[in-house]
Amino acid sequence: MKFFVDTADTDAIAELNDLGMVDGVTTNPSLIFKSGRDIKEVTKQICDMVSGPVSAETVALDADGMIAEGRELAKIADNITIKVPLTWAGLKACKVLSGEGRMVNVTLCFSANQALLAAKAGATFISPFIGRLDDLNLDGMDLIEEIRTIYDNYDFETEILAASIRSVNHMKEAALIGADVATAPPNVIKAMANHALTDKGLDAFLKDWEKTGQKIL
Repeated sequence: MKFFVDTADTDAIAELNDLGMVDGVTTNPSLIFKSGRDIKEVTKQICDMVSGPVSAETVALDADGMIAEGRELAKIADNITIKVPLTWAGLKACKVLSGEGRMVNVTLCFSANQALLAAKAGATFISPFIGRLDDLNLDGMDLIEEIRTIYDNYDFETEILAASIRSVNHMKEAALIGADVATAPPNVIKAMANHALTDKGLDAFLKDWEKTGQKIL
C-alpha cells in the first residue's frame, strides 16, 4: 500500500520523505489555510520535494470552472494531481481532464455507486472518506471493501485512496482490505511505529545492558 501524506506542512513531509515513507501528498483548501501560505507557492515546494503525485484541489462548483482551475494547477508541476469533488460537475471535469492525460483525484466519496461513476469517468484516484462515515456511526471500511470488490470485478484502473484517516487502525484495516493508497496526517503515520510492548522490551534490554557495565562506543 502506498502512503500519501495529508498535509501542507513541508517540514513534516520532508521528515517522512527522508525515511522513504512518502509516495505522494494530498492537500485541500483547509490544509492550505492552516499552512498560511500561497497555494501555488506551497504546492510547488511540495512537488519539488516528492516524486509522486501531489493532489491540489479546485474550488469552483461548476465543471467549466473546475476544468479551468485544474489546468492552471497542472502548470505548477508534472506530478500535480487535480482534485475535484464527487459531484456531477466534478465527474464532467474529471472526464475532460483525464482525457487530456492529467491525473485526477475524485474526492469526497461516500458511496460505492459514486466510486463506480468516478472510475467510469476516468479518475486516477478515488478518495472515500473513512473517518467522516465513522462519525455518522457507519463503518467507513465497509465502503473501502465494497469499492475494492467492484473495481476488481471489472478491472478498473482507478486506485482506491483511503482518506479521512484518523488512526493507526484505519491504516491497518485499509491495508488488509487492499486499498491501493492511504493518505494520512503525519502524526498517524509516525504513530504506526508505537507499541507499548516495544517500549517495555526496550526498557528491559537497556536495564540489563547497564548492569553489564559494557559500552559499544
